[in-house]
Amino acid sequence: MTAELVRGQNHPLSQARLEIRIAAGTPIVAAATLGDEHGQVHGVEWVVHPGAPTLPGLEVSRQAAADHRLAVDLGAVPEAVHRVHVLLALPASGGPVRFGAVAAPFVAVTGLDGTELAGYTITGLDAETAVVALELYRRQGAWKVRAVGQGYAGGLAELLTDQGLPQAQQLAHDIHEAVARGMARAVPMPPPLTADGDRPRQTTTPAPGADQGSSATQGAPGAVPPQPASPYGTQSTPAAGMPQPGHGSGPADSAAQPPPVGGPIDYSHPRRQNTAPPPPPPAAPPAPPGQPARPVAGDATGWSMEERLYNQVWGMFEDLARSTAAYRSAVDFADSRMEKELDAALADPRHRIGGQGDAAREAARAKHDQLVEQARAAYDRDLDQLRAESEVVEPALPAAYARWDNPVWHGYRVPFEVPMAVRLGDLHLPECPELRIPMLIRLPLERGLWIDSGAAGSLDGSFLDSHELHRLAMETAVALAARLVAVHPAGDYTLHVIDPAGSGAQSLAPLVWSGVLAAPPAVGAAGVADVLARLTQRVDLVQMAVRGGAADSLPPGLDTSEQLLIVNDFPHGFDDRAVTQLRYLADEGPSVGVHLMMVADREDASGYGPLLDPLWRSLMRLTPVPDDHLADPWVGHAWTYEPALVPPGSEVLPQVLNQVAEARTKYT
Repeated sequence: MTAELVRGQNHPLSQARLEIRIAAGTPIVAAATLGDEHGQVHGVEWVVHPGAPTLPGLEVSRQAAADHRLAVDLGAVPEAVHRVHVLLALPASGGPVRFGAVAAPFVAVTGLDGTELAGYTITGLDAETAVVALELYRRQGAWKVRAVGQGYAGGLAELLTDQGLPQAQQLAHDIHEAVARGMARAVPMPPPLTADGDRPRQTTTPAPGADQGSSATQGAPGAVPPQPASPYGTQSTPAAGMPQPGHGSGPADSAAQPPPVGGPIDYSHPRRQNTAPPPPPPAAPPAPPGQPARPVAGDATGWSMEERLYNQVWGMFEDLARSTAAYRSAVDFADSRMEKELDAALADPRHRIGGQGDAAREAARAKHDQLVEQARAAYDRDLDQLRAESEVVEPALPAAYARWDNPVWHGYRVPFEVPMAVRLGDLHLPECPELRIPMLIRLPLERGLWIDSGAAGSLDGSFLDSHELHRLAMETAVALAARLVAVHPAGDYTLHVIDPAGSGAQSLAPLVWSGVLAAPPAVGAAGVADVLARLTQRVDLVQMAVRGGAADSLPPGLDTSEQLLIVNDFPHGFDDRAVTQLRYLADEGPSVGVHLMMVADREDASGYGPLLDPLWRSLMRLTPVPDDHLADPWVGHAWTYEPALVPPGSEVLPQVLNQVAEARTKYT
C-alpha cells in the first residue's frame, strides 16, 4: 500500500523522476509553480501551465481534464528552485464554480513504473476555486512531498498573488484563456466501454511499460506539430480533454487522429514504436445466457501473473468498498424517507390517533422495507460475484500473497526475485464478515509496522490480559517477519531483534532456532545501544553514498541487504539517546533499506510525552486481535483487520524458516 497523506504530512521521495497523477470528478486545470527557499515565485517564467506547459524538470497538460499526469524530473530542476507547488483550479468557462460542489480531488505521486509513493485526497474544500495540492521541497539535499490542500476562493489570481507573483492577475487570465482555446479543440468523449457496470480494469487496454516514454496526453485532430522536450526525454502531443485509457503500470498514449462519431478511438501514438504488449489476461469461459461471467484468477491487466493478481485483489477491495457504500447509502435514504413520511403523517393532530394514522405509519414502514430489500438484493448479487471471485483467486495466489494455510507454502522454495507485495493480513466489513480481502502492501516497505500490544479487547467482546495480548502481538510480529524474510531471495533480507528484558524469548524461538537472525536477540541496555548504533551508521553511510553518487565507495563489509529491526517491549531498556536513534531509523531508514517493526503499547510510552507522537504516526498500526482501525482510500469505510497468523499446530513456519536458513548457508 502507499503512504496515504493527510493535510500537513510529508513523505520522503526516493526517486527523482516521477509522475503526479490527478483524478477529479470534473475537468480541472493543472499547473505548477517553482519557488525559492521561502516559497516565493519570482516571475511568470517560474510557472508551468497549459499556456506554457514545459519548464526544466516539469511538464503539465495543455488541457482541462478530469485526469492529469504531470511529469517531474527533480534532477533537472534548477538549483535555485527549492519548492515546487502543484496547483489545481476550476476552469473559468463553464462547469462547477467551486470545489465544494464536486468530488474531492485525489493526487498521487508515482514512479515511472506506476508504483504509487504517496497519495492525498484533498478534503474540506467549499467555496474555493483554486487549491495548492502538493508541495515538493528540498531538505538537506533530498526531496520530500507535503500534502498542502490550501484553497483560495479568489481562484488562481489570489493563489498566485499569495505566492508573491507580481503579474498574478494577468497570468491567471492567460491560463484560463489557454484552457478555453484547448477546450474549443476537444473531440467528443468516447462511448462507454461496457453496459453492465463491470470493472474497467477487466476491459481496459494494457498500458505500455515505463520504458516506453512519457505520459502523453490525448491528441488533437490533424497533424501533430513538434512540441517542447519532455522531462522524460520524449515529446508530448496536444491535449484534447479525454481521459487516459488503461490502468497499467506505465503511462498510456493518445491518438493523433479523431475517430468517427460513435466509433472506437485509436489510442496508439503515431510516432512511437511500442515494445511487445503484455500477454492478454485469461478469458473466462462463456457464461449461460442471463448469468454473470464466471471469474478467472488473474483477469486484471499486468505484465505478469503476479501483477495481475495484485491488481485483481485491489479491484476486489475497491468493488467491495463501493458496493457496501451504495448499500449503506440506500439504507440511510430509506430511513430518512420513512422519518419524513412519518413526520408528515403525524403533523396533523387529528391523524395521530385512529385508523388513518396507523395506516400512514404502516405505509411508510412498508416503503422502507421495500427499499431496504431492493438494496440488499443488489448488494447480495455483488457479494455473490465477489465470493465466487475470491474462491478462484485465493488458491491461485503466490506465497507472498497467500495465507499460511494455503498449500502453496507446503511447496515453498526460496525465491530468486523480490515480489511486488506481501500479505499482512485480511480485511472484511461487518455486512459480510465471511468475505475476506487480502491486505497487500507493496515492497520494499515505505513505512514501519507497529504491532499494538495494548488493545483492551477484541471486536467479539472478549477481553485478554496484558500478558496474553503481548504474546499474541509477538506471534504476529514473528509471523510477519518470517513471511518477509521468506519472500526475499537468500541473503537479501536481514533480521535483527531487540528484546531488552528477554520477555519475547518464547515467541522468538522459531527465528532463533532456525538461524535466520543476523545475531541473537539483543538484551539489556548495552545490546540495545549496539544494534541501534550499527543500523544508524548504516543509514548514514548509505545516504551519503547515494546523495554523493558514490555507491561503489561503501565499506566492503557493509551489509547492503534489506534490514528489518524487530523491537519488543518498547520503551523498556531505551534511554533518550536510544529513543532518538529509533526515531531516526523510522524516518530515514525506509529510503535506504532499513525497516522497523515495533511491538509496543502506546500507553507504556506516554511518559515521553509528545516526543514519540511523530514516531507513532510514521508507523502503520496492526493489531494481534481483530480491530476496525483501517480505512480504504475510496470511501473511507472502517475495515476490520485480522493478522496473518500461522494455524495452530501447523509446522509450515519452521519448515519455511529452515529452508531459508539452508539457502543462506549455501549463499554465503
